[in-house]
Amino acid sequence: MINKSIKENGSVGTDFEMPGLKSSEPKNGIFRRIGRKILSIKKIGPKKLSIIILIIIAVAGSYGTVYYYKKYQAKNIDVKAEADKETKRLLEALGKLIELPQEETPTVATITDREKLEGQDFFAQAENGDVLFAYTTSMKAILYRPSINKIINVAPISINESQEVTQAVKKTTSTPTSTTKARE
Repeated sequence: MINKSIKENGSVGTDFEMPGLKSSEPKNGIFRRIGRKILSIKKIGPKKLSIIILIIIAVAGSYGTVYYYKKYQAKNIDVKAEADKETKRLLEALGKLIELPQEETPTVATITDREKLEGQDFFAQAENGDVLFAYTTSMKAILYRPSINKIINVAPISINESQEVTQAVKKTTSTPTSTTKARE
């Protein structure tokens, strides 16, 4: 609403009424109220204000840390469960082709770089993607190709060769996995 009023100097002026303001407050009263709140923050003092800000940052940082740690843990659990599931599936497929040692858990490794295994007779026919099952107690190594569901090579592990197989496993796989049962 527009109100016309006569000012002290005799000129006619117009005032605008703002909704929410009382008529007794001047037209810039809302800005004074905001200014008072800002002044009350200034009364807190810079030391107290910096402590409050640091506490807010610490709480937010703690929340973020816990949130992302839980996501990281869930991801790791999922990856390990997937690897165990894949190992179990491969052992079941291999168990249909050859009799596996029952009381032993094999070390399982996937060949990712065939060229690193050159010069080793056991890996002569190996290809990337083949899976090595090493039974250290039974002293048996099995090279299996899941893409065609065939056993490529089977060999006994001797003391000298086990070091070579162990070194080959470490070179060709990022994470060897094992299972608790060979068959169900």
